[in-house]
Amino acid sequence: MKKYNITIDTGTTNTRTILWNEEKTMLAVSNSPVGVRNTAIDGNNHQLKAAVKRCLLELLETENIGFDDIGWVIASGMITSNVGLVEIPHLVAPAGIKDLVEAIEPVLLEEICPLPIWFIPGVKNSGDKIDVSNFEAMDIMRGEEVESCAIIDGLHDNNKMLLVLPGSHTKFVAVDENGNMTGCLTSIAGELISSITNNTIIADAVGRKFVQEDTYNQDMLLLGYETAKKVGLGRTCFSARILNLFAARSNEDMANFILGAVLQDDVAAIKASDAVKADGNTTVVVSGKNPLQQALLDIFEHDNSFAKVVSFTPEGNMPLSAVGAYLIAEQNKSIREVV
Repeated sequence: MKKYNITIDTGTTNTRTILWNEEKTMLAVSNSPVGVRNTAIDGNNHQLKAAVKRCLLELLETENIGFDDIGWVIASGMITSNVGLVEIPHLVAPAGIKDLVEAIEPVLLEEICPLPIWFIPGVKNSGDKIDVSNFEAMDIMRGEEVESCAIIDGLHDNNKMLLVLPGSHTKFVAVDENGNMTGCLTSIAGELISSITNNTIIADAVGRKFVQEDTYNQDMLLLGYETAKKVGLGRTCFSARILNLFAARSNEDMANFILGAVLQDDVAAIKASDAVKADGNTTVVVSGKNPLQQALLDIFEHDNSFAKVVSFTPEGNMPLSAVGAYLIAEQNKSIREVV
Protein backbone atom coordinates (compact mmCIF):
# COMPACT_ATOMS: atom_id res chain seq x y z
CA MET A 1 0.00 0.00 0.00
CA LYS A 2 1.41 3.38 -1.01
CA LYS A 3 1.45 5.50 2.13
CA TYR A 4 2.97 8.79 1.03
CA ASN A 5 2.52 11.58 -1.53
CA ILE A 6 4.63 14.57 -2.53
CA THR A 7 3.76 18.11 -3.65
CA ILE A 8 6.24 20.40 -5.41
CA ASP A 9 5.88 24.17 -5.68
CA THR A 10 8.44 26.16 -7.65
CA GLY A 11 8.38 29.93 -7.86
CA THR A 12 10.72 32.56 -9.20
CA THR A 13 13.35 32.20 -6.50
CA ASN A 14 12.50 29.11 -4.43
CA THR A 15 11.33 25.51 -4.60
CA ARG A 16 9.37 23.82 -1.82
CA THR A 17 8.60 20.10 -1.60
CA ILE A 18 6.34 18.48 1.01
CA LEU A 19 5.93 14.85 2.02
CA TRP A 20 2.42 13.84 3.11
CA ASN A 21 1.02 10.68 4.64
CA GLU A 22 -2.23 9.05 3.62
CA GLU A 23 -4.07 10.99 6.34
CA LYS A 24 -3.06 14.20 4.53
CA THR A 25 -0.66 15.21 7.28
CA MET A 26 2.54 17.07 6.44
CA LEU A 27 5.49 14.93 7.54
CA ALA A 28 8.47 16.81 6.11
CA VAL A 29 9.38 19.87 4.09
CA SER A 30 12.47 20.39 1.96
CA ASN A 31 13.24 23.80 0.47
CA SER A 32 15.79 25.07 -2.01
CA PRO A 33 16.74 28.67 -2.91
CA VAL A 34 16.49 27.74 -6.59
CA GLY A 35 13.64 28.75 -8.86
CA VAL A 36 12.98 29.67 -12.46
CA ARG A 37 15.06 32.83 -12.02
CA ASN A 38 18.11 30.56 -12.13
CA THR A 39 16.97 29.11 -15.44
CA ALA A 40 16.49 32.58 -16.89
CA ILE A 41 19.98 33.62 -15.79
CA ASP A 42 21.78 30.41 -16.78
CA GLY A 43 19.94 29.79 -20.04
CA ASN A 44 19.20 26.20 -18.95
CA ASN A 45 17.30 24.40 -16.18
CA HIS A 46 20.14 22.29 -14.85
CA GLN A 47 20.12 23.97 -11.43
CA LEU A 48 16.36 23.56 -11.13
CA LYS A 49 16.52 19.88 -12.04
CA ALA A 50 19.24 19.28 -9.45
CA ALA A 51 17.34 21.23 -6.80
CA VAL A 52 14.09 19.31 -7.29
CA LYS A 53 15.92 15.97 -7.24
CA ARG A 54 17.80 16.94 -4.08
CA CYS A 55 14.61 18.04 -2.33
CA LEU A 56 12.81 14.81 -3.22
CA LEU A 57 15.65 12.68 -1.88
CA GLU A 58 15.79 14.72 1.33
CA LEU A 59 12.08 14.08 1.89
CA LEU A 60 12.55 10.34 1.50
CA GLU A 61 15.50 10.33 3.88
CA THR A 62 13.50 11.99 6.64
CA GLU A 63 11.12 8.99 6.80
CA ASN A 64 13.64 6.36 5.66
CA ILE A 65 11.47 5.40 2.71
CA GLY A 66 11.94 4.95 -1.05
CA PHE A 67 10.07 5.96 -4.18
CA ASP A 68 8.24 2.62 -4.03
CA ASP A 69 6.39 4.02 -1.02
CA ILE A 70 5.21 7.12 -2.91
CA GLY A 71 1.74 7.14 -4.45
CA TRP A 72 2.06 10.28 -6.53
CA VAL A 73 4.17 13.41 -7.06
CA ILE A 74 2.38 16.56 -8.21
CA ALA A 75 3.90 19.93 -9.15
CA SER A 76 2.57 23.45 -9.59
CA GLY A 77 3.83 26.97 -10.09
CA MET A 78 6.47 28.31 -12.44
CA ILE A 79 7.86 24.79 -12.75
CA THR A 80 5.31 24.37 -15.60
CA SER A 81 6.57 27.42 -17.52
CA ASN A 82 9.06 27.66 -20.37
CA VAL A 83 11.79 28.32 -17.79
CA GLY A 84 10.68 25.48 -15.52
CA LEU A 85 10.99 21.74 -15.96
CA VAL A 86 8.17 21.09 -18.44
CA GLU A 87 6.09 23.74 -20.20
CA ILE A 88 2.39 23.00 -19.84
CA PRO A 89 0.02 25.35 -21.75
CA HIS A 90 -2.21 27.61 -19.68
CA LEU A 91 -5.90 26.84 -19.42
CA VAL A 92 -8.11 29.70 -20.59
CA ALA A 93 -10.50 31.27 -18.07
CA PRO A 94 -13.15 30.60 -16.96
CA ALA A 95 -11.63 27.59 -15.27
CA GLY A 96 -12.54 25.79 -12.06
CA ILE A 97 -11.17 23.02 -9.91
CA LYS A 98 -12.66 20.34 -12.17
CA ASP A 99 -10.95 21.85 -15.23
CA LEU A 100 -7.55 21.78 -13.51
CA VAL A 101 -8.16 18.23 -12.30
CA GLU A 102 -8.76 17.12 -15.88
CA ALA A 103 -5.85 19.09 -17.34
CA ILE A 104 -2.90 17.86 -15.24
CA GLU A 105 -0.25 16.04 -17.25
CA PRO A 106 2.11 13.26 -16.11
CA VAL A 107 5.70 13.50 -17.37
CA LEU A 108 8.49 11.05 -16.60
CA LEU A 109 11.79 12.81 -15.93
CA GLU A 110 14.00 9.90 -14.92
CA GLU A 111 17.00 12.11 -14.18
CA ILE A 112 14.92 13.71 -11.40
CA CYS A 113 12.39 11.12 -10.24
CA PRO A 114 11.64 7.49 -11.22
CA LEU A 115 7.92 8.22 -10.92
CA PRO A 116 5.94 10.43 -13.33
CA ILE A 117 5.49 13.96 -12.01
CA TRP A 118 1.98 15.29 -12.54
CA PHE A 119 2.11 18.93 -13.65
CA ILE A 120 -0.76 21.34 -13.01
CA PRO A 121 -1.18 24.01 -15.72
CA GLY A 122 -1.55 27.71 -15.04
CA VAL A 123 -4.53 29.81 -16.14
CA LYS A 124 -4.67 32.81 -18.47
CA ASN A 125 -7.44 35.34 -18.99
CA SER A 126 -7.90 34.94 -22.72
CA GLY A 127 -7.06 32.83 -25.73
CA ASP A 128 -7.39 35.80 -28.09
CA LYS A 129 -4.57 37.45 -29.99
CA ILE A 130 -3.14 40.21 -27.80
CA ASP A 131 -2.41 43.68 -29.18
CA VAL A 132 -2.59 47.32 -28.10
CA SER A 133 -6.38 47.24 -28.17
CA ASN A 134 -6.88 44.51 -25.55
CA PHE A 135 -3.59 43.90 -23.72
CA GLU A 136 -4.76 45.34 -20.40
CA ALA A 137 -7.46 42.67 -20.09
CA MET A 138 -4.82 39.94 -20.34
CA ASP A 139 -3.11 38.34 -17.36
CA ILE A 140 -1.58 34.99 -16.45
CA MET A 141 -0.88 32.89 -13.37
CA ARG A 142 1.13 29.80 -12.56
CA GLY A 143 0.82 28.71 -8.96
CA GLU A 144 -1.90 31.08 -7.82
CA GLU A 145 -4.53 28.92 -9.51
CA VAL A 146 -3.88 26.08 -7.03
CA GLU A 147 -3.87 28.56 -4.14
CA SER A 148 -7.21 29.81 -5.43
CA CYS A 149 -8.55 26.24 -5.56
CA ALA A 150 -7.74 25.81 -1.87
CA ILE A 151 -9.69 28.96 -1.01
CA ILE A 152 -12.60 28.13 -3.32
CA ASP A 153 -12.87 24.65 -1.81
CA GLY A 154 -12.78 26.07 1.70
CA LEU A 155 -14.93 29.19 1.41
CA HIS A 156 -17.00 29.42 -1.76
CA ASP A 157 -20.69 29.94 -0.98
CA ASN A 158 -22.18 30.47 -4.46
CA ASN A 159 -21.33 34.17 -4.39
CA LYS A 160 -18.73 36.09 -6.36
CA MET A 161 -15.32 36.39 -4.76
CA LEU A 162 -12.13 38.36 -5.32
CA LEU A 163 -9.15 36.45 -3.96
CA VAL A 164 -6.17 38.56 -2.87
CA LEU A 165 -2.84 36.73 -2.79
CA PRO A 166 -0.09 39.17 -1.75
CA GLY A 167 3.59 38.75 -2.47
CA SER A 168 6.36 40.31 -4.52
CA HIS A 169 3.78 40.06 -7.31
CA THR A 170 0.32 40.39 -5.79
CA LYS A 171 -2.35 38.39 -7.60
CA PHE A 172 -6.07 39.22 -7.60
CA VAL A 173 -8.27 36.37 -8.82
CA ALA A 174 -11.95 36.84 -9.71
CA VAL A 175 -14.26 33.89 -8.98
CA ASP A 176 -17.84 33.65 -10.20
CA GLU A 177 -20.95 32.23 -8.53
CA ASN A 178 -20.12 28.75 -9.87
CA GLY A 179 -16.65 28.69 -8.35
CA ASN A 180 -14.84 29.29 -11.64
CA MET A 181 -11.83 31.58 -11.90
CA THR A 182 -12.86 34.16 -14.50
CA GLY A 183 -9.68 36.21 -14.63
CA CYS A 184 -6.70 37.46 -12.69
CA LEU A 185 -4.83 40.72 -12.27
CA THR A 186 -1.17 41.05 -11.28
CA SER A 187 0.58 43.98 -9.65
CA ILE A 188 4.22 44.34 -8.63
CA ALA A 189 3.27 45.88 -5.28
CA GLY A 190 5.88 43.92 -3.34
CA GLU A 191 8.65 44.88 -5.73
CA LEU A 192 7.56 48.51 -5.66
CA ILE A 193 7.65 48.60 -1.87
CA SER A 194 11.09 46.99 -1.90
CA SER A 195 12.41 49.44 -4.47
CA ILE A 196 10.99 52.51 -2.73
CA THR A 197 12.30 51.29 0.62
CA ASN A 198 15.83 50.52 -0.54
CA ASN A 199 16.59 52.35 -3.77
CA THR A 200 15.00 55.81 -3.72
CA ILE A 201 15.41 59.05 -1.79
CA ILE A 202 12.59 57.80 0.44
CA ALA A 203 14.91 55.09 1.85
CA ASP A 204 16.09 57.51 4.55
CA ALA A 205 12.53 58.40 5.58
CA VAL A 206 11.58 54.74 6.12
CA GLY A 207 14.97 53.78 7.55
CA ARG A 208 15.28 51.12 4.85
CA LYS A 209 12.78 49.08 6.86
CA PHE A 210 9.58 47.31 5.94
CA VAL A 211 6.47 47.21 8.09
CA GLN A 212 6.62 44.40 10.67
CA GLU A 213 3.81 42.91 12.76
CA ASP A 214 4.94 44.86 15.82
CA THR A 215 5.31 48.15 13.91
CA TYR A 216 2.03 47.98 11.99
CA ASN A 217 0.07 51.24 12.27
CA GLN A 218 -3.39 51.29 10.74
CA ASP A 219 -3.75 55.08 11.00
CA MET A 220 -0.56 55.75 9.03
CA LEU A 221 -1.43 53.03 6.53
CA LEU A 222 -4.79 54.65 5.79
CA LEU A 223 -3.22 58.11 5.67
CA GLY A 224 -0.92 56.86 2.92
CA TYR A 225 -3.87 55.24 1.19
CA GLU A 226 -5.99 58.42 1.21
CA THR A 227 -3.08 60.64 0.18
CA ALA A 228 -2.29 58.45 -2.81
CA LYS A 229 -5.96 58.38 -3.72
CA LYS A 230 -5.88 62.17 -3.83
CA VAL A 231 -2.51 63.03 -5.39
CA GLY A 232 -1.09 59.77 -6.79
CA LEU A 233 1.69 57.39 -5.82
CA GLY A 234 4.71 59.46 -6.83
CA ARG A 235 3.70 62.58 -4.89
CA THR A 236 2.64 60.53 -1.89
CA CYS A 237 6.01 58.81 -1.73
CA PHE A 238 7.82 62.13 -1.62
CA SER A 239 5.39 63.30 1.04
CA ALA A 240 6.86 60.60 3.27
CA ARG A 241 10.13 62.55 3.19
CA ILE A 242 8.28 65.75 4.09
CA LEU A 243 6.57 64.10 7.05
CA ASN A 244 9.82 62.57 8.25
CA LEU A 245 11.83 65.81 7.99
CA PHE A 246 9.33 68.42 9.10
CA ALA A 247 6.70 66.58 11.14
CA ALA A 248 9.13 64.30 12.98
CA ARG A 249 7.25 61.18 12.00
CA SER A 250 9.21 57.97 12.63
CA ASN A 251 10.68 55.59 10.07
CA GLU A 252 8.10 53.01 11.14
CA ASP A 253 5.26 55.47 10.54
CA MET A 254 6.60 56.28 7.10
CA ALA A 255 6.93 52.60 6.19
CA ASN A 256 3.23 52.19 6.96
CA PHE A 257 2.45 55.34 4.99
CA ILE A 258 4.29 54.02 1.92
CA LEU A 259 2.61 50.61 2.24
CA GLY A 260 -0.81 52.26 2.22
CA ALA A 261 0.10 54.36 -0.82
CA VAL A 262 1.24 51.36 -2.86
CA LEU A 263 -1.80 49.29 -1.91
CA GLN A 264 -4.11 52.14 -2.93
CA ASP A 265 -2.70 51.76 -6.42
CA ASP A 266 -3.78 48.11 -6.40
CA VAL A 267 -7.33 48.92 -5.27
CA ALA A 268 -7.60 51.50 -8.06
CA ALA A 269 -6.42 48.88 -10.56
CA ILE A 270 -9.04 46.38 -9.47
CA LYS A 271 -11.83 48.90 -9.97
CA ALA A 272 -10.66 50.13 -13.38
CA SER A 273 -9.08 47.09 -14.99
CA ASP A 274 -10.64 44.90 -17.66
CA ALA A 275 -8.67 41.91 -16.32
CA VAL A 276 -11.01 41.15 -13.41
CA LYS A 277 -14.63 41.91 -12.64
CA ALA A 278 -15.54 42.75 -9.04
CA ASP A 279 -18.55 44.75 -7.91
CA GLY A 280 -20.45 45.57 -4.76
CA ASN A 281 -21.78 42.01 -4.53
CA THR A 282 -18.28 40.55 -4.37
CA THR A 283 -16.68 39.06 -1.25
CA VAL A 284 -13.00 39.96 -0.93
CA VAL A 285 -10.87 37.13 0.51
CA VAL A 286 -7.34 37.98 1.64
CA SER A 287 -4.87 35.18 2.27
CA GLY A 288 -1.28 35.76 3.29
CA LYS A 289 1.04 36.59 6.14
CA ASN A 290 0.81 39.54 8.48
CA PRO A 291 1.32 42.44 8.45
CA LEU A 292 0.46 42.45 4.74
CA GLN A 293 -2.72 40.43 5.19
CA GLN A 294 -3.93 42.75 7.93
CA ALA A 295 -3.03 45.82 5.88
CA LEU A 296 -5.07 44.57 2.93
CA LEU A 297 -8.01 43.65 5.16
CA ASP A 298 -7.99 47.13 6.70
CA ILE A 299 -7.73 48.87 3.35
CA PHE A 300 -10.54 46.91 1.70
CA GLU A 301 -12.77 47.46 4.72
CA HIS A 302 -11.90 51.16 4.70
CA ASP A 303 -12.61 51.37 0.97
CA ASN A 304 -16.08 49.88 1.57
CA SER A 305 -16.74 49.05 -2.09
CA PHE A 306 -17.39 45.33 -1.72
CA ALA A 307 -19.99 43.15 0.01
CA LYS A 308 -17.67 41.92 2.73
CA VAL A 309 -13.99 41.38 3.45
CA VAL A 310 -12.68 38.19 5.07
CA SER A 311 -9.37 36.41 5.56
CA PHE A 312 -8.50 32.80 4.82
CA THR A 313 -5.82 30.71 6.50
CA PRO A 314 -5.52 26.98 5.73
CA GLU A 315 -5.94 24.56 8.60
CA GLY A 316 -2.67 24.15 10.44
CA ASN A 317 -1.16 27.04 8.46
CA MET A 318 -0.36 24.65 5.63
CA PRO A 319 0.92 26.31 2.43
CA LEU A 320 -2.00 27.28 0.18
CA SER A 321 -0.28 26.00 -2.95
CA ALA A 322 0.29 22.57 -1.42
CA VAL A 323 -3.28 22.34 -0.14
CA GLY A 324 -4.62 23.22 -3.60
CA ALA A 325 -2.29 20.83 -5.41
CA TYR A 326 -3.21 17.99 -3.05
CA LEU A 327 -6.89 18.71 -3.62
CA ILE A 328 -6.42 18.47 -7.39
CA ALA A 329 -4.44 15.23 -7.13
CA GLU A 330 -7.11 13.64 -4.92
CA GLN A 331 -9.81 14.32 -7.48
CA ASN A 332 -7.93 13.10 -10.56
CA LYS A 333 -9.16 9.65 -11.59
CA SER A 334 -5.93 8.69 -13.38
CA ILE A 335 -3.83 9.40 -10.29
CA ARG A 336 -6.20 7.37 -8.11
CA GLU A 337 -5.94 4.43 -10.51
CA VAL A 338 -2.13 4.54 -10.39
CA VAL A 339 -2.12 4.59 -6.60
